[in-house]
Order: sequence, then structure tokens, then C-alpha cells
Amino acid sequence: MLRIYLMGEVQVENDGRLLRESQLGGPQGRFVRAHLVTERTRAVTQSELAEALWPGTLPASWAMTLSAIVSRLRSRLAGIGLPRSRIIGNAFGCYQLTPPGETWVDVEAAMAGVDAAEGALAAGNPQAAYGPSLIATTVLRRPFLLGHDGAWVDERRAALAASLIRALDCRVEALVANHESVLALAHARDAVRLEPYRESGYRRLMRMLAAGGDRAEAVRVYQQCRDLLRADLGVAPSSETEELYREVTR
Repeated sequence: MLRIYLMGEVQVENDGRLLRESQLGGPQGRFVRAHLVTERTRAVTQSELAEALWPGTLPASWAMTLSAIVSRLRSRLAGIGLPRSRIIGNAFGCYQLTPPGETWVDVEAAMAGVDAAEGALAAGNPQAAYGPSLIATTVLRRPFLLGHDGAWVDERRAALAASLIRALDCRVEALVANHESVLALAHARDAVRLEPYRESGYRRLMRMLAAGGDRAEAVRVYQQCRDLLRADLGVAPSSETEELYREVTR
């Protein structure tokens, strides 16, 4: 199986041979590789790829430069046993990555893990969410294309960040069901830190703290939520959050 890693260090592994990020032809080769893998179900025009690679202003000889980047990338992939003539197709001003045989991509495995974990929770089986949520949170915590900016990267990062929140939500429920309360609390705090305006994250954390007997900390979490909403958004916590606070302080 061809294995492709896009989160953290971009790598490609084929038949026991590993192509590391440093061998992809620099940051531009890394970006082109990640883009073509992500969009591999369709042909990507050269201009679309170039605008994503060089957001803002294209180099004067961008077509020639892009061709050289892709050619170098093909050679590196051929070095780990992939077919150089077919791995990145080029026709009608478009590029498309066509991996041979079965391909595993870490981002896609993480997304599948989120879906599986949510499905298990919806079915009332939090234990079955344990493994998938672990895979998803492990992968999605890693950075995506550090050092690159632009609309395409920003959109991908936003989608990945939203998926990480979903994965953390599932992970908390699975850990609670497995009686791993300390780790569950840590993940619940991570979810609040990553999405600080989402009241449901605060409420879950408050409930967990209160259930563990730490009502004082649950009150502090409520106050953190209240103060942030007032200072940044000019709103008060929802009635649901206020009701939970009253329950905690009774």
C-alpha cells in the first residue's frame, strides 16, 4: 500500500521505501505534492496550482518553474518505485496525481476516524469510538503545511481545525466511557482552548468537573466563558449555560 502523510512532515512511503519531506524538492515541491494529493480526484489546471503555490503575484516564468517542480517531484517519486510516466499526469494544461493501487492518506484516515467515532456515539456505543477518535486526534493535531499561506491553505486548515474539534468531542466521550477521567478532562480543555466561543465545550467541561467533585473549578470555567463572551462579543452566556451554572452552585 502507498502511504502518504500530509500532516506534520510531508512524506511518501511505498513498498518499505520512504521519501522524506527534505527530498521533495524544497517547500515548493512539498506544497505541490500536498495539493495534488488532496485534489487527486480531479484534474488541476496549471494556473490553479500556480495561484495556490504563489498567492498574490505569479513569477514571470511561472509555467516553466511549475513544470520543473513537477518534473523533479516525479523523479523523486520514481525513486521509491512509483511509475514516473504515470504518477502525475499532464494533459490539456492540467495535472492530476494518479496513485497506483491502494493508497492510504493520513488526513483521509483521520476524517474516516471522525465519522466512525461520531457514528459509534450516535449508536450509543462510546467504546467503539475509542480507536477511531484516537487516530483522528493524533493526526489532526499535527500542523498542515507550516510556512505556507494563501486561500487554499487557509481553507484546508480551517476544515482540519473543525474536524479536530469533532474528533476531540468524540475522544472525550470515549475516554469518559473508558473511565479515563484525567485524560478526558485534558481533551475537553483542549476543545475549549481551540474553540473558545463555543459554549457547549464549556458546559461539557463544567459537567465533568462537577461530576468529579471539583465545583470550584467548574465555576471558574463558567466565569471564563462569561468574561470572554462579554469582552469579545458583547453578549451574555446562553440560558442553557446559565442554568448549568446555577445547578453547579446549588
